[in-house]
Amino acid sequence: MKNKIILLLIIAILVPNQSFATPLEYVGGVQNEHQYQEMVFITGKPIKFIGTYSVSEKIKDKEESITYKFTLKSEDTSLDGKLDRTITYTTNLSKHTNVNQTIGETTVTKYKENIKFGKDTYSLEDYQFSKSDIIDERPAADFYSGNIKARKYYEYNKNKGNVIIDITGGNVGYENFWGSTETQIISHIITANILGDKDEKGKSWQGSYTHQVSDSMTKSLRYSENDANFSSFHGGHIRITNQSVVSKYDYKLPDARGTVSLNQDMVPRLERLIVPKFRDVNGHWAEENIKKLYSLDVFDDNSDIFGPNLPMSRLEFTKAIMRASDIRVTMEETRRSRRKKNTPPEKSYFNDIDVNDTNYQYIKSGVDKKIITGISKNFFEPNKSLTRAEAITILVRALGFENRAPNPGYITSFSDDRNIPSWARDSIYMAREMNIVEGDAMNRVNPNQVLTKAEASTLIVKFLQFLEKDLQRDYRENIINF
Repeated sequence: MKNKIILLLIIAILVPNQSFATPLEYVGGVQNEHQYQEMVFITGKPIKFIGTYSVSEKIKDKEESITYKFTLKSEDTSLDGKLDRTITYTTNLSKHTNVNQTIGETTVTKYKENIKFGKDTYSLEDYQFSKSDIIDERPAADFYSGNIKARKYYEYNKNKGNVIIDITGGNVGYENFWGSTETQIISHIITANILGDKDEKGKSWQGSYTHQVSDSMTKSLRYSENDANFSSFHGGHIRITNQSVVSKYDYKLPDARGTVSLNQDMVPRLERLIVPKFRDVNGHWAEENIKKLYSLDVFDDNSDIFGPNLPMSRLEFTKAIMRASDIRVTMEETRRSRRKKNTPPEKSYFNDIDVNDTNYQYIKSGVDKKIITGISKNFFEPNKSLTRAEAITILVRALGFENRAPNPGYITSFSDDRNIPSWARDSIYMAREMNIVEGDAMNRVNPNQVLTKAEASTLIVKFLQFLEKDLQRDYRENIINF
């Protein structure tokens, strides 16, 4: 069952659907819940089409088929333009568990498209499509990239000519609990050969256009005051999910050159969160961050005392990161209840935490996903105070970014670089690059300093802001110039 769930998540990223931010089809269109828009250049002029769409999926083992249906009309009614398109893409997945990567191979299996302008019709007679993706599965986020080659062959007015569109491009994207973005950049070369009638000369022309489209979903927090004078709480946080699609077409046609931009927004989704009632954080410099994380269920302490200046333990931080990133923890209770008689009981990874401990699965999952390690082979020391180096390493490992550091032998920009443990150097370097950590007044990172709960809260919030905002900027704004 677990493998099936993982497979569905992988498929959802490789093949567009409505659960994740992925553009519809590969033509640069934008959509909201009701309407779809795209630009069409098949006549040699930029023409905007609007209308409705639907998406349906079928999943079978390691194969998924997704079908798009579009019913569109030209925005300029004088053109009498109509577009009907039904396309089915099928993706086959090959999972490489030893490196936590998956390869997806996508082809088109069914297609039907007719574009009409008055009495003139362009019918899609052949569509060759090949797309290959690689997805790198990290504990806190999945990152993927793909390449596309395709060719469309349209027949004009039943043997009165043809239009061929050669397509080349690719996509990049990520998906995590706090957001997802996919950006496509695809180039189209149009070659048209239109035969003339008895009294008219034929026409041949060539043009091109490139579409850049990005679909992005983000979750953010907003504080809402309680307007009532007499209430048990002053206010609380709302989690807001926003999704928008932006697109830009740059075209060079025989009689026209220019740029067209399109955009659509989904209606935001609101979700009220629980209200923290800690008595010892009001007025504290980290009050806002602590309350945010409690509202998000990152901290699940039922006490009214948080202890912001107390040290954060290794177990507390591990649990917080797993919950903050919505990293799925495999709970063993169901598996134990179904264990066969001859199967030996599960043995803990460490001597100092029992498998029956309610928090053991957070540690087990963290070790399995290579986010955390023990103090030694047999001991985790869950109650030991956490150092800044340990905390930063856990955050960077959750994203799998530690391997992006320079080759060994480099020096970080911190003044206390010599105090950084060798096992934490790559993570601290990358955390600085990600703007998750910065030096103190003397530019020290203080890697071996014990982290308080308040400091840990601030570090986790910066980590979540990176998942929410910085990745979106890198995968959309830094790629597409709007």
